[in-house]
Amino acid sequence: MPQPTEAPDAPDELVGPLERGLAVLRAVAAGPDVRHRPGDLARTTGLARSTVDRVATTLVRLGVLRAEGRDLLLAPGAAALGNAYLASCGLPELLGPHAVALADTLDESVSVAVPDGDGVRFLTQATRRRAMAISFRTGDLLPAERCAPGALFAARWDAADLDGWRARRARDPLDAGFPSVPPRPSAPPGPVEAEFLDRVREARETGLAVDDQLIEPGLLAVALPVRGPDGAVVCAVSVVSHSSRHSAASLTERALPPLRRAVTAMEEALAAAVPGGAASAAPGPSAPGLKEELGSGFLQSLARGLDVLRAFASVRGPARLSELAWLTGLPRATARRSLITLRHLGYVREEPEGFVLLPRVLELGHARLSGLSLPEIATPHLVALVLRVHESASVAVLDGDDIRYVARVASTRIMHIDITVGTRLPAYATSMGRVLLGALPAAERAERLGRITPEALTPRTVTSRAGLDEAVTATAARGYGWVEQELEEGLRSLAVPVTDGTGRVVAAVNVALHAGRGPAEASLAALLPALRETAARISTDLSTVSRFSPTAPS
Repeated sequence: MPQPTEAPDAPDELVGPLERGLAVLRAVAAGPDVRHRPGDLARTTGLARSTVDRVATTLVRLGVLRAEGRDLLLAPGAAALGNAYLASCGLPELLGPHAVALADTLDESVSVAVPDGDGVRFLTQATRRRAMAISFRTGDLLPAERCAPGALFAARWDAADLDGWRARRARDPLDAGFPSVPPRPSAPPGPVEAEFLDRVREARETGLAVDDQLIEPGLLAVALPVRGPDGAVVCAVSVVSHSSRHSAASLTERALPPLRRAVTAMEEALAAAVPGGAASAAPGPSAPGLKEELGSGFLQSLARGLDVLRAFASVRGPARLSELAWLTGLPRATARRSLITLRHLGYVREEPEGFVLLPRVLELGHARLSGLSLPEIATPHLVALVLRVHESASVAVLDGDDIRYVARVASTRIMHIDITVGTRLPAYATSMGRVLLGALPAAERAERLGRITPEALTPRTVTSRAGLDEAVTATAARGYGWVEQELEEGLRSLAVPVTDGTGRVVAAVNVALHAGRGPAEASLAALLPALRETAARISTDLSTVSRFSPTAPS
């Protein structure tokens, strides 16, 4: 198959491997399919199969993709690319608390979105838990004409922007290119355009926009723009509800006063924000030594380009070339070529103060990854652990005075531990429970242990409160939990903590085996290093995915 031709305006200094690598990553991130075969990616991107293979090898080793058999899937490490934009723009950090406060005041969901071409990307949200839940994932892209913020952003369009929007509508009249929204019923382009332009004029005149079931039946929203210190619209904040609770008019009447107050607070937060400098220490390249290890199978210029992209996370606002070169440990000329390529692809804009990362970066899989749950993040690592140690492995969270299993991979041994996801066990008699109890703040731990009445599940079970307190304290001090036949005769279990991006223990991962396999000391020596490595990988992925989007425990 012939190689794709570059765009006529492609710069001379374009980094080809970076351009092709991002094309493959976009193809994996796009559409409804989670799994992709290299041959299919070659047809989708127009790249040679050998090129796709080299790109995939590089992205897998960088933790951006993962391979399962012949399939390629997004890996949690890809979320770091979108995180770089979210950190550099600062909007989730600065405006998120005000969105949460507004959601609490109104008891309705609140979203913050930014313009992205003729679309609208959602950056952060505060949702309400209801049977009719309304939420978007961080990074989801909606057509401007099908949501309230779109009319606010389109009020600033010029003739070229409007022509681009019309061209997109002509190519995709049913919105098939926007998987975050239901397909549009067939409709003549004239009425769609007239209705949208009417709403744009109204938004320009009134300064607000209303979504009366534009996305799907039942969904309502009212939105206001948020302006930066220079008066330019930075983003829009929406209050989102359902027609079972409001009409568009009643939602606007109810939400508008507190929404205006929230926007004022958001604009004050933007005005008070001080652009940040570079990180205190240069992290250097993300994959040292891989070129020497893999040879021609590793695309070093692709890895360097992704390093440049991720480096924006360390600089609030525009980043200078010298800062990005220092952060990545790359020569200025190398970093500059990567920036030229990213600018050409629409991920970076150059301004007098430096380079600015654009929300289009979120198309590189961030929406899909931001919706991952803890079990989805942990399971691939449990599979690798079980293949390594040949014993069953699980992840559990604390649920009241019990632990609840949220992920599990059983070994293939004839005699293995038969526990399923959803199983609840008393925390006091399990290794994961003692890890989770030991991670609680001192007052909460004392209160929790004080209300537990241990029962003798086996002759070895610790049944005194003093003994249980000592066992939990020892677990916290040494950093791992060890239970020898306390839950069930013959059952031995070793557990270590899993942490989130703040260092808070949110889960535990264990290996369970039959005590007859060998001496306890031998089991500990054989299993603890592998278990700690697995917990570290799960914690790293969890930290990356949940940095700007809360991760569901199950």
